[in-house]
Amino acid sequence: MSTSGLNPVHGIRANWPQFMLHLIQVFFVGATVGMTRTVLPVLAQTDFGLAAHSFLALSTFVIVFGLVKSMLNLVAGGLSDRFGRKRILIAGWLAALPIPFLILLGQSWGWIILATMFLGVNQGLAWSMALNSKLDLTRSDQRGLVNGLNEFAGYGGVALAGVFAAFLAHWIGARMGLFWFSLAVISVALTLGLWVVRETRPWALAHLSQAPEAAKNPNREPYALFFGRPASSTRAYSR
Repeated sequence: MSTSGLNPVHGIRANWPQFMLHLIQVFFVGATVGMTRTVLPVLAQTDFGLAAHSFLALSTFVIVFGLVKSMLNLVAGGLSDRFGRKRILIAGWLAALPIPFLILLGQSWGWIILATMFLGVNQGLAWSMALNSKLDLTRSDQRGLVNGLNEFAGYGGVALAGVFAAFLAHWIGARMGLFWFSLAVISVALTLGLWVVRETRPWALAHLSQAPEAAKNPNREPYALFFGRPASSTRAYSR
């Protein structure tokens, strides 16, 4: 949707439809994690012959997920500043599309590890963008509440999806249960991202326009990423 001529107003109440959509997005992101955490360990033993005491082999999907997610978390914010929040959110859900099919058709545990890599990409991009977009839309004095609601929605999705996926796996089997559940979650989330979610960069830029001038200075030394000191300040201190 075009945002030309838009005069963004910040606040949860002023932007509640989009705010709720981004809460739903992070709920779906959490759901994709919850479904795997309850069913994959059982699938590892029943379909791939990993013994219950093969702790290293069983932990590989958690390790790979953590590494991929952490790397994407690191760069997601910068990418969204360059390409927009919505595009990165959609990229996260597009990355999740192979997951149901890798789980359904996987011939070895390596297929599951590959699915977990895509899951890490999805989490690193989509979770980050759902949070960033809510922060864009709201006032600075609401950030604590926004973070709390974000975690509540995300981990609520983890919990509810874990329970639902377990029942579904018991009913139609682990692979088919994960396939249909994950396909439904990813399809709905991607559809919402494509057609209903709006780009929130104009709200972020409005925040920036209201910030002190020193906070807008892009000319920073590398270590200013940690200390937040503009390059002009460092020169002043060096005299």
